[in-house]
Amino acid sequence: MALKSSSADGRTRSSIQIFIVVGLCCFFYILGAWQRSGFGKADNLAMEITKSTGDCNIIPNLSFETHHGGDAGSTDDSDSKPKTFQPCHSRFTDYTPCQDQKRAMTFPRENMIYRERHCPPQEEKLHCLIPAPQGYVTPFSWPKSRDYVPFANAPYKSLTVEKAIQNWVQYEGNVFRFPGGGTQFPQGADKYIDQLASVLPITNGTVRTALDTGCGVASLGAYLWSRNVIAMSFAPRDSHEAQVQFALERGVPAVIGVFGTVKLPYPSKAFDMAHCSRCLIPWGANDGMYLMEVDRVLRPGGYWVLSGPPINWKNNYISWQRPKEELEEEQRKIEETAKLLCWDKKYEKGEMAIWQKRVNADSCRARQDDSRANLCKSTDADDAWYKKMEACITPYSDSGSSDEVASRELKVFPERLYAIPPRVASGSIPGVSVETYQDYNNEWKKHVNAYKKINKLIDSGRYRNIMDMNAGLGGFAAALESPKLWVMNVVPTIAEKSTLGVIYERGLIGIYHDWCEAFSTYPRTYDLIHANGVFSLYRDKCDMEDILLEMDRILRPEGAVIFRDEVDVLVKVRKMVGGMRWDTKMVDHEDGPLVPEKILVAVKQYWVGNSTSAQ
Repeated sequence: MALKSSSADGRTRSSIQIFIVVGLCCFFYILGAWQRSGFGKADNLAMEITKSTGDCNIIPNLSFETHHGGDAGSTDDSDSKPKTFQPCHSRFTDYTPCQDQKRAMTFPRENMIYRERHCPPQEEKLHCLIPAPQGYVTPFSWPKSRDYVPFANAPYKSLTVEKAIQNWVQYEGNVFRFPGGGTQFPQGADKYIDQLASVLPITNGTVRTALDTGCGVASLGAYLWSRNVIAMSFAPRDSHEAQVQFALERGVPAVIGVFGTVKLPYPSKAFDMAHCSRCLIPWGANDGMYLMEVDRVLRPGGYWVLSGPPINWKNNYISWQRPKEELEEEQRKIEETAKLLCWDKKYEKGEMAIWQKRVNADSCRARQDDSRANLCKSTDADDAWYKKMEACITPYSDSGSSDEVASRELKVFPERLYAIPPRVASGSIPGVSVETYQDYNNEWKKHVNAYKKINKLIDSGRYRNIMDMNAGLGGFAAALESPKLWVMNVVPTIAEKSTLGVIYERGLIGIYHDWCEAFSTYPRTYDLIHANGVFSLYRDKCDMEDILLEMDRILRPEGAVIFRDEVDVLVKVRKMVGGMRWDTKMVDHEDGPLVPEKILVAVKQYWVGNSTSAQ
């Protein structure tokens, strides 16, 4: 019998509503608006519980108006009403602005250019609210979400047909079930990972961050999580509808992305492992350019795994239905490029091969005498946002330099989380010393403790997919570290310091992004968004309205937002989101009302397409 995503008698949703009310009774009481549910309405029960709980130890000074002038509430009547944003047409339910299918088809297909980011100009941006589909419900909690996704949230069945024999996804009643299979692991991702773990140091925490290219529905990343490995999975938005959407509905880190002509939006020396399981990337093409890009983002001593064509082509070319000469040439080019990159082949069995990147330039002397080894001229290997990919090799740091040595000696996870990152130890982040880094972490532990007092659901399992829009050195994510959740750490491209490399050295994941554009994800893919200083950073760079509408697009119904910024900025934010079906409340800084930095907490109301009003 199929699992039910909502029960007829509303008991499932009622239980969740009880937990919300008991844990956050003060918060929602002050907001003055009770959230409606996707499973069924339990508001009367919620109100009864609120009455019975009495005083909830309300945090002092929650009322912003009593401490500061210039609040939105004190403006004259002509300015008091916020602009009201209307719902977009239901055809935009799964709108991804920078990967819009219609726009994509106007670009060349060569080297997957049409699948890269192509964002709409300002005059074509939507200024409406992306609706949830009819029947949308809150996703199952992890780990159940790994295996089951409500059909109503991503109602696309094409993969259940196209990948039926490969155990990707199956449709069962009102849910999709994910058996954990994949094209190269029809027996399940766990057994496949066992094979990897027989070669790679996965079990001891050495391999912590992974890049899964062409991830499908991200079953590898889903099952790596139980091994304490966090994978950044990506796949293009293509004819296999909703691959990345399925991954995020399951609670697995993923973005829309492709190997094309532009560098991947990650820093150099970031990942402990990169993986391709029949990902259909032409690794031998363009003079080995794609392998060279993998080498850029792979840390010294890291591993590259390739399973599927052309590995062991002699025994498989018939079943793959490809000419053996073509496969032989493809493998020759891969082996040749791997040799130029100074990768050592550690394993080849069946259809899987594993290479390891050398740890420094001293162990790669042969390359110095090879005329084919074209070293990149750029002095900043982390500069990747919209930069053209090149067929060149990212050089190691100077032999014996402190950051290169430290990179070889990264602590295993979870010790890595608070050990001094190599980029900090070497002084390569301007203004960040060992002491300031430690102070920074202590500060964020204090901030996160304050957040948990405001919203007791933060570490309850209610929020699985979390985004930090201005992640800095990853302090927010580190303080939240839990098997119940993961954080997408975004480092804005206009940030004063390039800190994403530090985030990866901590064993966390993240991505570069410019918030003047849409993020590479589907709508409704994050449960909680943290915006620390985002609007101060982007002041005069682009419209606040555009950024807030993008936040609304990627936030789930009944998802939460935590803004931390200067008070005058938050007053403007609060007024604007007043027309976006968000409930908000201003909260003082944890150090008291005299601190000009404030916290604005918000909850997105539940509503779906074709609704005439919030439900």
